[in-house]
Amino acid sequence: MSDFKKYVIIVSGGVGSRMNNSVPKQFLEVGKLPILMHSIRAFDQDDIRIVLVQNDTYREMWTSLCLKHRFDVPHSLISGGETRFHSVKKGLEFVFENEEELDNVLISIHDGVRPLVSKKLINSSFEEVIQKKAVVPTIESKDSVRIISGEVQNKAIERKRVRLVQTPQTFYGSMLKKAYQIPYSTDLTDDASVMEKSGYPIYLIDGDIRNIKITYPIDLAIAELWMAD
Repeated sequence: MSDFKKYVIIVSGGVGSRMNNSVPKQFLEVGKLPILMHSIRAFDQDDIRIVLVQNDTYREMWTSLCLKHRFDVPHSLISGGETRFHSVKKGLEFVFENEEELDNVLISIHDGVRPLVSKKLINSSFEEVIQKKAVVPTIESKDSVRIISGEVQNKAIERKRVRLVQTPQTFYGSMLKKAYQIPYSTDLTDDASVMEKSGYPIYLIDGDIRNIKITYPIDLAIAELWMAD
């Protein structure tokens, strides 16, 4: 691993409309800190450079929160784009400007509202990607799943064939540079879908059931319980 340079791009541009709160969800507190700070702290390792991509609208708020909480984890702050795809692309451009040789650069991309990501998952993602080139953590679905094919047409599929996708998703920098040259489309919902559409195979690794994405108010309560544990 010592021959590789490691980056994480943490994407934090959402407005949190489903949280019924005027404060963007990444800035809501859980465990006495804003959600985003927990996500950044998880990657605070000597050999990982942290790149935070954020909507310019919230730059002043973020600065104030960092002062309030005395948050001093080193990170580069980059302006976000119109969609997640464009925000990730801006974060990647920052990395590419700082690295001439991308074949020895490993890049994780993580949702800023997944504050419970473990160092174990982070480290295993970087370790696995060296051989597999493109790795995505997933967990099994605990619910039954149906596929909709029309207004009234739907069909049950085997639950064991379904995996729920998480972040961080980790790739070689050289592959990401090629993949993110494709035009944006609404079906590109995460980095794995961008890579897949560019022709790269995706390898799944075990995720973590605690690595939840904070989307609804109930998720805050669950995160509080797990952090207390």
